[in-house]
Amino acid sequence: MFRAFLKVADTCPHCGEELYHHRADDFPAYCVIVVVGHVIVTLALVVETEFAPPLWLQAAIWVPATFGLSLALLQPFKGAIVAIQWAAGMHGFERAKRARDAAASAGLAGGAGAKAA
Repeated sequence: MFRAFLKVADTCPHCGEELYHHRADDFPAYCVIVVVGHVIVTLALVVETEFAPPLWLQAAIWVPATFGLSLALLQPFKGAIVAIQWAAGMHGFERAKRARDAAASAGLAGGAGAKAA
């Protein structure tokens, strides 16, 4: 789905679905900030209350952990947001959703007719 770390490919390499019109914008980053913030702050508070390490050690632990977790989650969150937009037919995916819905209803109608005959 990606042609670079956070750059979505123009089309899906497997099915050819157009992806260039997605509008994920900053939403994946906001989601990552919320998740990473909750995880890191919770862990930092637990470590502080249980062990009370010096501030330099906490900085040495939490800064790389925050950076690493943010980088690890950013691409999956962006992929999930583009997938949600695709599934819901949002931001340029309307035509593809209508085609999927029409194919699904034609398949159901064709399947019901075949069973009745």
